[in-house]
Amino acid sequence: MKELLSTNCFDTEETMVIMGTCLKRMAPNSFKQLQEISNNIYEVCLEETHLNMVVTKIIGMLARKNVKRLIFATVDKSPHCVQLHYVVKELENAIDLKDIEIINYVAKDDKLNEIPLEIIGLSKNLSKLKDMYNK
Repeated sequence: MKELLSTNCFDTEETMVIMGTCLKRMAPNSFKQLQEISNNIYEVCLEETHLNMVVTKIIGMLARKNVKRLIFATVDKSPHCVQLHYVVKELENAIDLKDIEIINYVAKDDKLNEIPLEIIGLSKNLSKLKDMYNK
């Protein structure tokens, strides 16, 4: 496992897993599931690192290699980790992701649960969630 921001931009593979630093400790079985997907795992803590730095770093990595699959994984319910899932939209605003498969997971009960991009987008729209809840 590598620390995202201190990793060379050229040090990528076809599959990149970017996870919240605490996932390995808080959900060890979920971390093992990620290792089965790829050993190309990067960790980052969004309590320590600003989201914009993460976005910029990932753009640099994607621009230099032929990444085919980008996976984000965090523990569930963390107000800091949830930001990692919002990176995708920021990446889309900066570069073309059409040839990259994007997968988002949250670890709940120490199992990976895939979260659709539509749900992640909705989670940023509190007024729309309120309207849906009140129906």
